[in-house]
Amino acid sequence: QVQLVESGGGLVQAGGSLSLSCATSGRTFSLYTMGWFRQAPGKEREFVAVISRSGGTTYYADSVKGRFTISRDSAKNTMYLQMNSLKPEDTAVYYCAAKMGLFSGNYYSDSTYNYWGQGTQVTVSS
Repeated sequence: QVQLVESGGGLVQAGGSLSLSCATSGRTFSLYTMGWFRQAPGKEREFVAVISRSGGTTYYADSVKGRFTISRDSAKNTMYLQMNSLKPEDTAVYYCAAKMGLFSGNYYSDSTYNYWGQGTQVTVSS
């Protein structure tokens, strides 16, 4: 079992940047495929980005491609999401998620993931 704790959310103006962190418990971080999802008010939770256990493979939602970067640091048991050129439509609660085992083709589905953080609010003002 792994526990996930997000941090780094906040209020930023459009065009600005934020960096989110997802700290994990335990010594098994390298066993998990990790992802970021977000949920805006009145909308379903949606996929943002995923990173493989080794960090060698990443995928992004089209809406954030070229602006967001997902990464992980095994020494710190932490995953990151660097968000640049933020837009008001990026406003949402951002969640980190973990899936035990290898990267799979349905990485964009939240049902794939076994563990979730509590979420961190990101608000982008226009």
